[in-house]
Amino acid sequence: LRLRLSSGPGPWKLMTWLGVALAFCLHFLAEAACPFAGHGEPPAGHPTIEGRASNSDVQAYVAALSKIDFDAVKADLQALFVDSKEAWPADYGHYGPFFVRLAWHCSGSYRTSDGRGGCEGGRQRFDPERSWADNTNLDKARALLWPIKEKYGLGLSWGDLFILAGTTAIESMGGPSLGFCAGRVDDIDGSASIQLGPSSLQEKVAPCAVNGTCKAPLGSTTIGLIYVNPEGPMGEPLPKESSAEVRDTFGRMNMNDTETVALIGGGHAFGKTHGACPDGPGPSPKEDPLNPWPGRCGSGKGADAFTSGFEGPWTTTPTKWSNEYFRELLEQDWEVFVGPGGHHQWRVKDGKGQLSGLMRLTTDISLLHDSSYREIVQEFAKDQAKFDRAFAYAWYKLTTRDMGPVTRCVGKHVPPPQPWQHPLPPPPAKLADFTQVKEDVLRMLHTSCPSFPADNFDGKPYYGGLFVRLAWRCADTFRSTDFQGGCNGARLRFSPEKDWGANADLDKALALLEPIKEKYGAGLSWADLIVLAGTTALEQAGAPQMKFCGGRSDAVGGEGSMDLEPKFAPDSDSPVQWEENARKLGLSAREMTALIGGGHSLGKMHPERSGFQGAWTTTPTQVSNEYFKLLLTEQWENFTVSTGKSQFKAAGKDLYMLKSDMLLKTDAVLQAIAMQFAEDNELFLEEFGNAWTKLVNADRFSGPAGNLC
Repeated sequence: LRLRLSSGPGPWKLMTWLGVALAFCLHFLAEAACPFAGHGEPPAGHPTIEGRASNSDVQAYVAALSKIDFDAVKADLQALFVDSKEAWPADYGHYGPFFVRLAWHCSGSYRTSDGRGGCEGGRQRFDPERSWADNTNLDKARALLWPIKEKYGLGLSWGDLFILAGTTAIESMGGPSLGFCAGRVDDIDGSASIQLGPSSLQEKVAPCAVNGTCKAPLGSTTIGLIYVNPEGPMGEPLPKESSAEVRDTFGRMNMNDTETVALIGGGHAFGKTHGACPDGPGPSPKEDPLNPWPGRCGSGKGADAFTSGFEGPWTTTPTKWSNEYFRELLEQDWEVFVGPGGHHQWRVKDGKGQLSGLMRLTTDISLLHDSSYREIVQEFAKDQAKFDRAFAYAWYKLTTRDMGPVTRCVGKHVPPPQPWQHPLPPPPAKLADFTQVKEDVLRMLHTSCPSFPADNFDGKPYYGGLFVRLAWRCADTFRSTDFQGGCNGARLRFSPEKDWGANADLDKALALLEPIKEKYGAGLSWADLIVLAGTTALEQAGAPQMKFCGGRSDAVGGEGSMDLEPKFAPDSDSPVQWEENARKLGLSAREMTALIGGGHSLGKMHPERSGFQGAWTTTPTQVSNEYFKLLLTEQWENFTVSTGKSQFKAAGKDLYMLKSDMLLKTDAVLQAIAMQFAEDNELFLEEFGNAWTKLVNADRFSGPAGNLC
């Protein structure tokens, strides 16, 4: 397709045509039933799965990132803020508020339920996010940024540019800032946002029967909006009911009441809403990529702009930082009316002069109808410094929460680690001799302890399955979506992880390892010992020798695990949930299948722990492809355990499988992988070793994309 531009590729035309090209590509990519999606390495030339850039592209980005002068970028942004363009004029002669909204809406899609959303990936450029109603006209903000992106090239990712633009805008208008964490790696498409909706996959994984009443795991009450309907629940101006929705949706981002009020008041210290008439913004980029959101009110821009459908500023100084938002919220008498955009909004009753033009949304007024919120509003109204501090910390959390540990951050503007980043202590200065530790673990594998007797196979005690389960459960909390979890920190020693049903009796496994931990003291962290114990058990059982990467450290508490409990249950037979679990771990379907085959080769199930019973194989002390051979060849019958749970039993044999195991037989793609492993034990063992190493090292971050191992 050859495109001819009549007057050269200026930023506005270029961004328009780029939008056409992206829309053309995404039509095929966004929800296509790709036969290779999530199932191993794609063929040469096939697009990267899940929207992530290829390893070579990521490494090229990291190298280019190290050369970026972010102070120079900030200087260019500050010049842009006051350089109003005819194509999209700046409100009050300053684009700052526009870019605060851009950064907020890029970040505000984050949700703690599964770590999806946020500005990592810069996916606001793609559908579905770019066509959300809440992102109306943000295509113009991105077009304004294009000359700066073009100038700095690969090392300045779109995700970093969006957040830096918003943060610098706040600073340029006199607002507080805590710092900036660079290192967001751009995705190549919007596929990682498909589950945010609206999409058929979102409907399968997290359905919402009535849009406007959506619950977690979705991040907002209304698909297409960042949080809640600002007009009120289901468009009704009910402040008290709205306050409950505000707390619920901000809570889905793990924001407390102080952070919530600070962010609302800080964001609404700037700029204005746009709803010049009731006719709307026009078609979205998905509907008309050539001319998205042209506006149906007059010229469609400036005073005629339609973005949210509400109209007016929150303060009398919309390009200057202050706590006026809170002072006027408390001091004025606000009344509801239907604004020029056709939506309920609030104005100062009998307002005169500058006050007559001020507006509030129902969500703003809701802060007065909740005792906790109102108290915080009063504090911020009388104490500017307290508000400044609260907002600076909340803004950094909002814009950085999806980046994971501080070890992924780059640049001289990175502030000290924050509590929500769950920083770990430094690793031991001198590490234990891991060869000696392995020897101690090997002795422990076949030495039964009276306080917690080992499984007995062929008359010999065996803890191998237990130690593999311990390491698996420790690592299984990892989320590739927001880089949380994993075994680094060994948080399964604490609540909430130690209390999860799937971790029953793992405290006893830790007690078995206690003498080894005490023997090596500070040089051996619990995290390293747990991973090494599981790895040693696998190797002793016939898995290939796997490189052990020590140097993990131990958390002092269980903070950071609250939202990490794996959602996929062993009695689930949902292919969608199975694939979602693998995707969460950053694993392909092939890697996940190999891990299940290796993990279920060893040991057996115990009714008193999991509610299920029996061994998967006839050789539960050996790792081999027997698991796949039995799964595919035996006749499996429904079986009810004494606990009341259902699983499968081989006809006439003392062998057992779970419903989740059966997915490897009933799902066509997974069955094909299982058949390959059943045919070739060496292939299986090699791929299992690689997958296990990937799983237990996934959380060993070094910069945006590096791994210490």
